[in-house]
Amino acid sequence: MEGTILFYPKALSAYKETKVQTAGQGQLILMLYDEAIKQLDQGLDLLKQYAKGRNDPGKIENIAKALLKAQEIITELQVSLDFEQGGEIAKNLFSLYAWFNQEIIESNITKDVPRVADVRAMLADLRSAWVEAAKAASAETPPPEPRRGVNIAY
Repeated sequence: MEGTILFYPKALSAYKETKVQTAGQGQLILMLYDEAIKQLDQGLDLLKQYAKGRNDPGKIENIAKALLKAQEIITELQVSLDFEQGGEIAKNLFSLYAWFNQEIIESNITKDVPRVADVRAMLADLRSAWVEAAKAASAETPPPEPRRGVNIAY
């Protein structure tokens, strides 16, 4: 039983790594949005607890960790922008991502819940837009040709 418990985190990690390595570009972007939103949710929950007076040092550290992870993901989204193909949209997203990171930094310093909540809401809206864009792109792409060959069945 103990070996199984130790195996589970390794298997989960391998699964996540494989999922990332085999994901298309659109899927990777959605995965980044999902994780950034998850980290902001975590940060928001801890910030709300902090605001209610439950401000132990561990919470402050965990708030900072969650918000920093969200910043790192947003920075990854920012540096992955393709300005040649994205044009004006890429420029606008770059500025928006920079603003998100600035808001998160300020929120982390001041423990400002509404600012983090605003960034989280906007990220969720952008994620929804990416889902729609991915649907539209997949509708425009013809399905692959079925494979033809010998079917050997036993």
